[in-house]
Amino acid sequence: MDVSEFDRWILMAERTLESALKDLEAGDYNWACFKAHQAGEFAVKALLYGMGKPTRGHAITRLLRELSGYVEVDAVLEAAALLDKFYVPTRYVDAWSEGVPYEYYTRRDAEAALSAAQTLMSFVRRVWGSLSGGRD
Repeated sequence: MDVSEFDRWILMAERTLESALKDLEAGDYNWACFKAHQAGEFAVKALLYGMGKPTRGHAITRLLRELSGYVEVDAVLEAAALLDKFYVPTRYVDAWSEGVPYEYYTRRDAEAALSAAQTLMSFVRRVWGSLSGGRD
């Protein structure tokens, strides 16, 4: 168990989620969606790094597949799949045939993304607590 690496990654996940909430309130929905993805990614990586299994990549569903050999991940796959849809098109103008990314995202999208990120954060905290014997 690498507690210090878990702590580094989970702190980044928490800070990113806080920033996403600010974007939601400011009406920057595309950025709230992207940052929700990032928070979820960082949270899952916290668990992997904490377990001594550092990894690369950005697809949360793939990161969860890496975890699936050690813990049950089915309950959070849908949240991960939703967040993975926000990794590229929320940021890149050329991901859309017309317009710019911010025109395509709504408050409802951002709220769903934030909810999914919070689901992943709770999952990671719960799993880490059981793996680390309740140490956080």
